[in-house]
Amino acid sequence: MLTDPRLIVGLDLPSVEAAREMVDRIGATVSAYKVGLTLLARPGGVAFAHELRARGKMIFQDWKLHDIGAQVEGAARAVAEGGCDLLTVHAEPQVMRGAVKGRDTAGAGTKLLAVTVLTSLSDADLTDLGYGFTASQLVERRVRQALDCGMDGVVSSPLEAARVRQLAGEAGRPDFLIVTPGVRPEGADKGDQQRVATPRAALEAGATHLVVARPVIAADNPLSAASAIAASIDGIAT
Repeated sequence: MLTDPRLIVGLDLPSVEAAREMVDRIGATVSAYKVGLTLLARPGGVAFAHELRARGKMIFQDWKLHDIGAQVEGAARAVAEGGCDLLTVHAEPQVMRGAVKGRDTAGAGTKLLAVTVLTSLSDADLTDLGYGFTASQLVERRVRQALDCGMDGVVSSPLEAARVRQLAGEAGRPDFLIVTPGVRPEGADKGDQQRVATPRAALEAGATHLVVARPVIAADNPLSAASAIAASIDGIAT
């Protein structure tokens, strides 16, 4: 079965035990996993993330840190020192600067990702929240700020990936990571996501990594589901 390092499977499961069993079922077909707040907040959740990394997996700790700069600095340093490949913080300048400072103090290779606009939010939701921007406008503003703050990449929906890639290119950052949740294979249920695309379309738009959870972990055969996604993006350059 095919594998692809650009495919990150989100372990959005209720317990560490269920997540460990899922990883064992999928086996070598998936080399990268996202560990989110539900698992990280469980007893042993952070240790589980470290366990997967020790097994050779690329681990995305999706903390979405959001606090005053000093607190984010300390948290980012702690996560980086513990061992983490990708770490998320919210895309606000004070937060991002704190995260960069903490990671740099740790001297670790952790890549920092700025969460632009949650893929569950629509333009109408942003209006309700008091923003005077559409999702695409707010993403663009926050991408520019992330580039200015020295972030390694962003988390944004597949629908904004092309514009993010353009902005990164204009800033001389061809290495800028674009990690896209809201990825759904053809015919899959959108769930609570609003701004979605297929894996192939997301990569063609400029994404560097895809985060897929329910289409894999809720499948009758997660191994086959993950392999099918890898096959669908085989040969697409990023």
